[in-house]
Amino acid sequence: MFLDERLNSIMEILNKEKKVKVNDLAKHFSISEVMIRKDLQRLETEGKLKRTHGGAILRKEIVHLSTLDERLINKTIQKSHIAKKIFASISENETIFLDVSSINYMVAELLAEEDKNLVLITNMPSISALFRKDSGTEIIITGGNYNKEIGGIVGSEAINCINKYKVDKAYLGSCGINLETGAVMNFQSEDGNTKKAVLSIAKKKFLIVETKKFECEGTFCFSSLNEFDTVITEKKQEQLSPNIKKLIKKFMIEFI
Repeated sequence: MFLDERLNSIMEILNKEKKVKVNDLAKHFSISEVMIRKDLQRLETEGKLKRTHGGAILRKEIVHLSTLDERLINKTIQKSHIAKKIFASISENETIFLDVSSINYMVAELLAEEDKNLVLITNMPSISALFRKDSGTEIIITGGNYNKEIGGIVGSEAINCINKYKVDKAYLGSCGINLETGAVMNFQSEDGNTKKAVLSIAKKKFLIVETKKFECEGTFCFSSLNEFDTVITEKKQEQLSPNIKKLIKKFMIEFI
């Protein structure tokens, strides 16, 4: 096997298993551990993995903040599946909170079309224009400072407003979940602390993410998986990777 072929094979194993051991790779490729360490060193230099004692782990992708408008342009099939699952989980006469998220915007579009009788609280002002004047859905927009970059109202004033309410269900997005610790992340502390406030007022807490977010990380940890009741993604539980299944079992969290 040529060197490039071996390096590609190592990355295929790593993408599947998320971590590798030097001695296991040496046996797998029938070469010395010294050569495997050199391979791992090269892959680390290329930014593809991080070496650890006796092996290596997959380097997490640090995603970058994009505006709500930019995310709304990319209405993927995966996001559509999640939005439909969220919509199906909302019952008449409930009070819900939709966090700033392109998926939650798509949920609001479905709610506006169906015109369910409920109270919808949000810090995402743009969704209010989706609903007709005679809609059965009552819309409450939190007060505070509007963050143009995020596309929502965040910060201390928003938190003070949020703390005045209680909701049956809250749906929160995230830019990344750490597969080892279960940390749930975003980019900015003001947005993260606002999300914490939303969690504190909800009877039932839903984390809404595409499964690819389990491969990414943000820069601010605002919560942990054990603070959520349910994770909603585009995939069925049997379609999940072994590592995500382990995480769900570890935190005993419902998955739909």
